[in-house]
Amino acid sequence: MKIRQILQGKAVNALYSVSSNETVLDALKLMADKNIGAVLVVDNGKLVGIFSERDYARKIILKDRHSSDTRVADVMTAHVITIEPEQSLEECMIIMSDRHIRHLPVMDMDTLVGIISINDVVTAIIRDQKTRIDSLESYISGSLY
Repeated sequence: MKIRQILQGKAVNALYSVSSNETVLDALKLMADKNIGAVLVVDNGKLVGIFSERDYARKIILKDRHSSDTRVADVMTAHVITIEPEQSLEECMIIMSDRHIRHLPVMDMDTLVGIISINDVVTAIIRDQKTRIDSLESYISGSLY
């Protein structure tokens, strides 16, 4: 299964983003409103970072900073690991596992086309396994003929 297929299968593939000059509080409000665990940081149409709940916990709360007066640029993850639409689900899982990340922006050339979360990966695996099981059960019971 390719990443492109997962993106197409998502009910909503909205790309929620903030600029690097917005406050962490603004980013948190967007994340809460959209029920997401990370938000992309985009400046002038270019992906420049990602801000996650983990960034908030480690770089704001534990450092005794205030979300209302801290810019996203000061605490975002600037070195963003991305994946391409034609990469496989297996490659995506390896990247997420090896890098301990839960969100992977999807880039097609230089264009941001989506984001894959660990939940998307698990959902795709479950759906694929169910399809395989149904197919094998049909084969075993002879109902394919």
